Amino acid sequence: MPAPDFSEHFSVRNIPFGIASSEIHNQAQVVTRIGNAVAFLFDLAVSGLFAEITGLDSSAFQRPSLNDFASYPKRIRVAVRETIQKSFEAKGLSGFPDGSIEDISAITLHLPVQPGDFIDYSCSLEHVRNAGRIVAKSDRLPPGFFNFPIGYHGRASSIYVSGTDIERPRGHYYSGNGTGKDLVYGPSQALDYEVELAMIVGSPVEAGVGVAAVDAGKHIFGFVIMNDWSARDIQSVEMPPLGPFNGKSFGTSISPWVVTQEALEPFMVKLKPKSLPTAEYIADPDNWSYSIQMQVELLTDSASPTIIGTSNVSSLYWNVRQMIAHAVSSGSPLRTGDILATGTVSEPGRGQRGCLLETTEGGLEPVILTDGTRRKYLEDLDIVRMTAIAGELSSGVGFGACLGRVLPSR
Repeated sequence: MPAPDFSEHFSVRNIPFGIASSEIHNQAQVVTRIGNAVAFLFDLAVSGLFAEITGLDSSAFQRPSLNDFASYPKRIRVAVRETIQKSFEAKGLSGFPDGSIEDISAITLHLPVQPGDFIDYSCSLEHVRNAGRIVAKSDRLPPGFFNFPIGYHGRASSIYVSGTDIERPRGHYYSGNGTGKDLVYGPSQALDYEVELAMIVGSPVEAGVGVAAVDAGKHIFGFVIMNDWSARDIQSVEMPPLGPFNGKSFGTSISPWVVTQEALEPFMVKLKPKSLPTAEYIADPDNWSYSIQMQVELLTDSASPTIIGTSNVSSLYWNVRQMIAHAVSSGSPLRTGDILATGTVSEPGRGQRGCLLETTEGGLEPVILTDGTRRKYLEDLDIVRMTAIAGELSSGVGFGACLGRVLPSR
């Protein structure tokens, strides 16, 4: 079965940004994508396409990450995107200079940003309840859940671009597949995925300054799909009392194309009012989010893809602006390229859960794949593919895919 190219995700309505190289463009640099055509932005800049955008230094497009471009004021980033759109709408691909366009099949995609920090939130009410019920035998929520988005700092050094293999981690867990009382050390027996949306910081927030949720949108560069791989057995030993560590830090995958706020504006939705009063900095009267449908598939050598779950970002209790506001509420800074993720996106339905922990009830109700085999948790050589679309496929904006294969532990 040929792999999908997801060209329909990248119409001229989208214009995402990424980092790519090729035989012709052997230096990793800034690109965008329309259908299956990848445009190298430095070539466009040299041709004079962005000549009317004041304050833009074309050398930012030669960098091996998006950090420099993302740090520009919003007006410049928007102007670059709109200039590309207008050129394509007027002349199609022929309006771009010779040699600036390559087919998606000819390029290599790289990690789009270099994050200094990675924050992972847990903003789904359904996920928190389900995980508590399954792991702790109680669906009682953490005491602050309705007052602020709960989260933890992840490990930025192990964030990888989609397509990077993930080695099964080793760690401490309870013997007998979690039923025993003795701790053993070895390859995780309960490897899981978590489907999330992650935002990338553009304009930084200085230390001690803070930002209110209503103003936080100006600090967002764009969004990617995230797979926050999780070793549930290792995680369960680490959680009391300090939270995730080696059960989470071995690998986190993100999709290569950063979809901008501007592309997602047509798909904004207003959420229900919060059930409890919140601190002033986190109050968001408009309470908007995005209608982004996320999907997880499991692929094996012997089976066609099995859809494991679908869920929508609009179901999250806390929105992305509130996540930023809370991240800096203590006085801490945010830097360009930092990544803040929503946590697992889950909804109430059995087919709407964002990880295997929830879907299989902690391994008690295995998923049946299209070839008839069962999965409690991920096995070696399994491939997890996540996709996301805002709106309808024919008129919406897609993210492409976030994909990773599980390798055996060395």
